[in-house]
Amino acid sequence: MGAMDKATDKLEELQGEAKEKLGQATDNDQLQAEGQADQAKGNLKQAGEKIKDAFS
Repeated sequence: MGAMDKATDKLEELQGEAKEKLGQATDNDQLQAEGQADQAKGNLKQAGEKIKDAFS
């Protein structure tokens, strides 16, 4: 299940990056902020997975 979690977390990060870039292109501050939040959430989850792997 760890590999699936890692893939899902990375996908969330990439979707956030795309959302942020779309917000920048359309001058939509809300979309840009949502994208940044999604990226941060994805990065945080990935860090958690790395910690779990370190203790496995």
